[in-house]
Amino acid sequence: MMDNKPRMAITMRPWLILSLVTVLALLVNLPIFLVVFNSFQSTDDILAARSLIPRNFSLVNYLYLGERTRFWTFLGNSVIVAICSTMLGMVAAVLAGYALSRFQGPLLGAYAKSLFAIQMFPIIMALIPLFVLFRSLDLINSPYAICVIYALINLPFATSMARSYFDTIPRELEEAAWIDGASDIGAFMRVVLPLSGPGLAAITIFSFLFSYNEYLIANVFLRKDDTLTLPVGIQMFMAQYSNDWGSLMAAATLTVLPTLMLFLLAQKFITPGGLSGSIKG
Repeated sequence: MMDNKPRMAITMRPWLILSLVTVLALLVNLPIFLVVFNSFQSTDDILAARSLIPRNFSLVNYLYLGERTRFWTFLGNSVIVAICSTMLGMVAAVLAGYALSRFQGPLLGAYAKSLFAIQMFPIIMALIPLFVLFRSLDLINSPYAICVIYALINLPFATSMARSYFDTIPRELEEAAWIDGASDIGAFMRVVLPLSGPGLAAITIFSFLFSYNEYLIANVFLRKDDTLTLPVGIQMFMAQYSNDWGSLMAAATLTVLPTLMLFLLAQKFITPGGLSGSIKG
């Protein structure tokens, strides 16, 4: 009988940990659940409700978004801008990070130090000069302008992340590829990049989320309704004396879907231990 108690405690411990983690996850994500639930009821029902779970579910808010607003245009603009800026920044960050990781020199050292200095520079101080520059280039109300700005803002941090991850990849793998006849570019493309999945996935998620959620720069450079991104376009649901809370909840629910899909796609690349045993034997 004395031996059964420790065994029961060991058996129950995983269930207790799982229950605790589940409760904490529900509490942390409670605001998200409330937004989703409230998106299925009108604004009047939201203001009059006294319970967390709505009683009358309705699709009126989603129908309103599709029929009487330009929500899908805003969503498309945000997705296009986020994808383009992420791809542009990723190419530059990966190449710069690899160069900083594998080569040394005074010029590269100065560039690496300048990355940290640029990160401390507040972007709001550069908005007016950038606006004047892009206006002279006729790029105001153009997604190309904010794509370039977003890529440049993400570049210092993305380059630092790429360099840190490339430092963890053994150089012996590239040397083995060179012995097999691969060129420098071939070793980078066939050996280093495939092993950089977790690092590249993390950089992609960070860059995409920043570009997808950014408001200030988009509000300055985009003024026409057909060019607005989601953070700027959603503010139209807020008036001076009243807010359309039902439409806001529905828009917020649909806004989460692209980022959720990105996390699901990138999840398989974020796997630990991909380099373990790669140079053993």
